[in-house]
Amino acid sequence: MLASRRILLIIGGGIAAYKALDLIRRLRERGASVTPVLTRAGAQFVTPLSVSALAGSKVFGDLFDLTDEADMGHIQLSRSADLIVVAPATADLMAKMAGGHADDLASTLLLATDTPVLLAPAMNVRMWDHPATQRNIAVLRADGIGMVGPESGDMACGEYGPGRMAEPMEIVAAIEQKLAAGPLAGKRIVVTSGPTHEPIDPVRYIANRSSGAQGTAIAHALAAKGAEVVFVTGPADVTPPQGVQVVRVQSAREMLDAVQGALPADAAIFAAAVADWRVASASDRKLKKDKGALPVLEFAENPDILATVAQMGAGRPGLVVGFAAETDDVTANATAKRARKGCDWIIANDVSPDTGIMGGPENAVTLITADGAEDWPRMTKTEVAARLVGRVAAALG
Repeated sequence: MLASRRILLIIGGGIAAYKALDLIRRLRERGASVTPVLTRAGAQFVTPLSVSALAGSKVFGDLFDLTDEADMGHIQLSRSADLIVVAPATADLMAKMAGGHADDLASTLLLATDTPVLLAPAMNVRMWDHPATQRNIAVLRADGIGMVGPESGDMACGEYGPGRMAEPMEIVAAIEQKLAAGPLAGKRIVVTSGPTHEPIDPVRYIANRSSGAQGTAIAHALAAKGAEVVFVTGPADVTPPQGVQVVRVQSAREMLDAVQGALPADAAIFAAAVADWRVASASDRKLKKDKGALPVLEFAENPDILATVAQMGAGRPGLVVGFAAETDDVTANATAKRARKGCDWIIANDVSPDTGIMGGPENAVTLITADGAEDWPRMTKTEVAARLVGRVAAALG
C-alpha cells in the first residue's frame, strides 16, 4: 500500500523522537520514501546522521539554507510529498500550526503546504490536558489535520496519563489509512464502543455485559474504507483496531466529553452501551458492611450522549447513528427512540438472554431510518459492521 509513496517526516523535539527512527525503518520496509525534517529541538534527541542513514536521504533542518532556498526549497518540500507526518508532534509545534506561525523550517513547511498532514502528538500529560493545548487541537481538527494517538501510559518524566506517542506500527497503520483511496477518504467519523463503568466506590462500579466487539468492528471497517476514525471506548474486552485515534474513557460523562472534543465530524456512530444511571455521590472509600444493613445508594441520570449530539444544531455531524439494545418490542421501541433522540438511523438489536448476542460474536439487527425498518439476517459482528459501513459510505458519498 505504501510502495512509491512519498512521506515528509517532521521530527519534533521530545524524548519520543527515538521512535521516529523505527518509524522510518518501517516505512521504508513497505516501499515508501522518507524525506526527513529535523527540528533544532529534535536534534537534541536524535542525530542528523542516524536519521539520514535510516532514511537514505538528506536531512533538512535550516530554513535559510541558501542552496535549497534558491529554488524556494521549503515550498517544494511542502508540496512534493503524498503526506506530511509530524512525529513526535510537540505542544509547541501544534501551537505554531494552530496559530499559523512560521519561524523555522518545520512550521513554515506546515503553513505552506496543501498536502494532507498527520500528527502523532507526544508530550507530558499536564501539557496534553492544558486548556491551551486542547484549544489548539480543536483548531487543528477543524482545519482537517489528522491525528494518531496519543496513548496513555508511563512517561519518561515519571508521570502517567495521555501523552505517549503512538507506537511506530500504529503510525504506519494510520498513514496507510490516510493514503487509502477508499470511498470514505477525507471523512472524519466518531465511533463510541464498549460499556461505561460508573463508580460506586473505588473498587465497585455499575456496568453491563457489552464486550465492545461491535463498535470495534465498525471502527475497523470504517478505517479500511479510508475514513479518519476517532474511537471513543469504555473499558471493553476487545483490543481497539489499529489505524484509528483511540480515546479511552471510563464513565458516561467522560465519554460525552471525549465525543464533544472529537467534533467536528462528518458522521458519528454510537455503538457504546452507556449506563443510564450513576451513583449520585460515589464514595472515595470502600463501602463497609454495617451490621448486615444494606447501603443506600442514590442514583442520578447520566447524560444522553446520542441525543446531545443529534440535537446539537450547529456543528452536528451530517449523519448520526445510534444503537438500541432492546429485550422486547424491539422495532417499536427502537423506532420511538429514533424519533425521541433525533438521530438519523437507529441500529436495533434484541439482547434478551436467549439470543446470546450481548457479549457474543454475532448480531441480528434492524436498521431503522426515516424510510422505515429493514431487518438484517443474523450474522457475525464483522459482517454487520461491513454492511453498515457500506450504507454510511453511500450516505456520505
